Amino acid sequence: MQIESFIDKGLAQLTYAIISEGEIALIDPARDPSPFIQLEVKHNAKIKAVIETHPHADFISSHAEFLMHQVKVYTSKLSDVNYEHTTFDDGDELKIGTIKLKAMNTPGHSPDSISVLLEDETGNPYAIFTGDTLFIGDVGRPDLRKTSEDSTTLKEKLAGKLYHSLHNKILKLPDHTIIYPAHGPGSLCGKSMSENLSDTLGNQKKENYALQPMSESEFIKLILDNQPFIPKYFSYDVIINKLGAPKLSESLDKVNYLNSINEIPNGSLIVDTRSSDQFKTGHNKEAINIPDGTKFETWLGSIINPDETFYLIANDNGALRNLLYKTAKIGYESKISGVLVIQEPSGSKSEKIDAEEVIKAEDQYTIVDVRDVNEVSSQKIFSNSINIPLNKLRENIQLIPSGKPVAVHCSGGYRSAIASSLLEHAQVHKVYDISESIKSIEELQKNT
Repeated sequence: MQIESFIDKGLAQLTYAIISEGEIALIDPARDPSPFIQLEVKHNAKIKAVIETHPHADFISSHAEFLMHQVKVYTSKLSDVNYEHTTFDDGDELKIGTIKLKAMNTPGHSPDSISVLLEDETGNPYAIFTGDTLFIGDVGRPDLRKTSEDSTTLKEKLAGKLYHSLHNKILKLPDHTIIYPAHGPGSLCGKSMSENLSDTLGNQKKENYALQPMSESEFIKLILDNQPFIPKYFSYDVIINKLGAPKLSESLDKVNYLNSINEIPNGSLIVDTRSSDQFKTGHNKEAINIPDGTKFETWLGSIINPDETFYLIANDNGALRNLLYKTAKIGYESKISGVLVIQEPSGSKSEKIDAEEVIKAEDQYTIVDVRDVNEVSSQKIFSNSINIPLNKLRENIQLIPSGKPVAVHCSGGYRSAIASSLLEHAQVHKVYDISESIKSIEELQKNT
């Protein structure tokens, strides 16, 4: 028996392949199925099953593609999905080669979450694939599901269910059981994940803050406190995953390639993915800048609403191909009206300003801090700054007072590049990006 893991670093998402005696089971496969299909050749084995631990909010799964290849997909009967599937709940088991996979209903992160217990050839618990129920150093957040029920009541109910899933089921397994979660550090499905991607249950009982002895009410308060923001695309991805996403290659084949910026109609939403410096040198006046980077897909889905369409600009063809895959990982490839490669800067220019220059004359600027609320409470850099987190900026630009030039900052320059372009797009007068120069001020404040 072998276990192979695949990590998507951009979304901090993990897929697992369990191989035994010529058979493979996949757990929570990412959007691109090709790395998993290649396992069949590598191991001279066949993919027998795909297991979805729940309908995911942060990425699009490839389970629907495997259905096209006559692979059975297993998920909880509580998932309310609209694709062909085999239910997989408490008491259900699946044989892969000489090992067994057993379903455990572990609601909390979502009402329909399951974990998958792997029993070895001797019938003993060896590992548990916990989906978004239990992470290394953390547990899944219970505040992502939206229904007609009051959101506060729902997330408290789910947090209570999570407490019982952990204490009444997972923590009763042997300490040597290996935990394989669906996410690692950087995912917005939790708030305090370890750098480690797997661990024993025994170690987590000692080291995971959420598994320490406490009452249910204490657990609910602890887990709901200080969760990160929820990107706009999360609820959309749940819907797509319940339906089953279209085949990736066919979906990307539908993308419209443009030859000139003049083909983009006036008033269109344009996402320019070139670097901040390239964008500032020259860009279409209607463009916003979301630079290609490790968190591009997260910020694309946090700035752009699922009901919007947009044009995508890249620096070269290689970058464009990569960006299309990143966009497809959150199901946004269908939102692209057209794509264009632009290498020579032209059009509007944007300006940077050094953080030290702003500090010397703070009262002459309206300073907008686009970091998350938790970051600001930990360290406020400018005493008179206004905090509007980046994920809320587009809808709250009217909160920025007029009359002074606006200087925008985050903690390293990436988010302020996006934010300053959003303000310029909204025709806010005279916008400066403090950019990466903010790092020197942060470091100075930490050392004083």
